[in-house]
Amino acid sequence: MYAYDKQEKHRMMLNTKQYIAAHQNRFLGELMDFLRIPSVSTSREYAEDVQNAAEFVKQKLLEAGTDQARLIETKGCPLVYGEKMVDKSLPTVLVYGHYDVQPADPYELWETRPFDPVVKEDKIYARGASDDKGQVYMHIKALETLIATKQLPCNVKFLIEGEEESGSDSLTYFLKDQQNHALLQADAVLVSDTALSSLEQPSLTTGLRGIVYLEVEVTGPNRDLHSGTYGGAVGNPINILCQMLSSLKDAHNRITIPGFYDRVEVLSEIDRTALNHTPFVLSKYKEALGIAAVIGEQGYSTIERIGIRPSLDINGIWGGYTGEGGKTVLPSKAHAKLSMRLVPHQEAQEIIAQFTNYFTALVPKGAKVQVKVVHAGSNAVVVNRNSVALQAAKKAFEDVWKKSPVLTRDGGSIPIVAQFKEVLDCDIVLMGFGLDSDAIHSPNEHFGLANFFKGIDTVITFYKHLAALYT
Repeated sequence: MYAYDKQEKHRMMLNTKQYIAAHQNRFLGELMDFLRIPSVSTSREYAEDVQNAAEFVKQKLLEAGTDQARLIETKGCPLVYGEKMVDKSLPTVLVYGHYDVQPADPYELWETRPFDPVVKEDKIYARGASDDKGQVYMHIKALETLIATKQLPCNVKFLIEGEEESGSDSLTYFLKDQQNHALLQADAVLVSDTALSSLEQPSLTTGLRGIVYLEVEVTGPNRDLHSGTYGGAVGNPINILCQMLSSLKDAHNRITIPGFYDRVEVLSEIDRTALNHTPFVLSKYKEALGIAAVIGEQGYSTIERIGIRPSLDINGIWGGYTGEGGKTVLPSKAHAKLSMRLVPHQEAQEIIAQFTNYFTALVPKGAKVQVKVVHAGSNAVVVNRNSVALQAAKKAFEDVWKKSPVLTRDGGSIPIVAQFKEVLDCDIVLMGFGLDSDAIHSPNEHFGLANFFKGIDTVITFYKHLAALYT
């Protein structure tokens, strides 16, 4: 069993830090090569690039020193699996991440080309820099460092997918097959796809919201009509859709879907107070976003609205004529995309049914509505704060960052994490190194070099503490 003392700690930290310092230019250059691959999983146009990104990850795992690395073909994008088994008596960590990225549109808002990474002001700018290629690559380089210095204290498995940004359907199907469970069995799943409170104050995410994603279509007349000849006499699907969408929230920004809040847990004042101790300055938040005020559910702080309350947002709306100049058309159809973020105890399938019943009832006579499920949804996740793995993560931050991490809840969703928790029945550690200011899913996405290199160091130190705690 792996033993650990102060002398070993000094030797390990010195050797791994020296290795990182000696190879940091190569580490960064490889990451930039990874970022040049436009692995957008939501568009078939990029299918070859997605495949190339998977091959890249496999090759880098082999170069890092894994015993094996291979692609697992699926009906969609391939999974990348790799492992380095030191000793079956040691703890095993399954590293999860994704090599696919969000579309880069709108391109005109990028200050640099999204798939031509550049470093400026100690940040690397590119689509996927923070979400999630930069964070995935930290783990590959952490493993390389430990193997090269002969100090890997536990077993490490990798499962890197290519559909996180498009629903993780292939990985979901893979997990449903019990024959695959033994391959992925681990003592902890380690995920770096979340954010830190700040570079000055590290944090660990202990909860993620769930998500459902829908598309709605309102149809009126059987063809587009002249808005002068028919305007005011025939229902306009865009007008109708806007009215229906506005009915989904009341004046206090509470969602009006019947039954929507029935399962929402009301946290105690003690828990709410603890959550609001997370470093957060509202004035800086507004300044960074260029807004004069925040808007959200009445009675809750901004941190609470993001972390412990559900939300509903329109993500896109279209219909009629949107080209240059004018066209006086009363459209036949109008469309919108919307998502709902869910909190613990809310069931995604139940929420979809509640929404569909309510939204269908809102459509007036003379029009009809169709609700399409784009992403069938995932439930929220809350991790075990007392797990051995989380304690190891805390100690890792304390060693590397010289501060104890605060425990936060993230407003985002990583759909597959809930399934890992259910299927593998092991501890989950959400140890992200991005920042809320990284502009993920937006133009000019970036990832700090300090985040990248301290992230590598923190992952290394996590493995060390996990092994020690399991001794």
